Amino acid sequence: MRYRVWCAIALLTLAGTAAARARECAGVSFPDHITVQGQRLTLNGLGLRKATWFRIKVYVGALYLQHPSRQAAAILSAEEPSEIVLHFLWSVSAGELRGAWRDGFAKSAPRLRARLRGRIEQLNGWMKGVKSGQRMVFVRMPGQGIKYFLDGTLEGTIRGRDFATAFLGIWLGPKPPGRQLKAGLLGGKCR
Repeated sequence: MRYRVWCAIALLTLAGTAAARARECAGVSFPDHITVQGQRLTLNGLGLRKATWFRIKVYVGALYLQHPSRQAAAILSAEEPSEIVLHFLWSVSAGELRGAWRDGFAKSAPRLRARLRGRIEQLNGWMKGVKSGQRMVFVRMPGQGIKYFLDGTLEGTIRGRDFATAFLGIWLGPKPPGRQLKAGLLGGKCR
């Protein structure tokens, strides 16, 4: 009898430890911590991007920060590494991605659009259609800019703190693609 109790406690402890190492949203798991160029980042939050009247689940977003925060303004102004992961649940064409970037920057940084135009087009030049299960990863490194990876392959880097701030502002600014997405990335519930 005592043996069964100890086995049950051990199994519950192991299950709790595994749950502490990863979080999940819409069936997609993300580790609590990652290392980016020697910097340890912590999962700040997970959010679900839904689109159209049918509320199609397009992607799960994950935001990793060096110093977790629920304050969007503090995250946007921080001069430290961060990473945003978009794990797609729905296939999206290159044209749809390009349109989403243009719209996102128009809402995030309307006053900077003219200054950012060339870099937005550079980002759009790297866009290919994505399929369900693929991951876009964007790493902000101070002094380097935003590095864009598609399924682990570096596609390129876009320089400039102004671009990096406007880019993260797509999700964390006053007009995100979804309020629940922003709330999730800031540590709220993923829904």
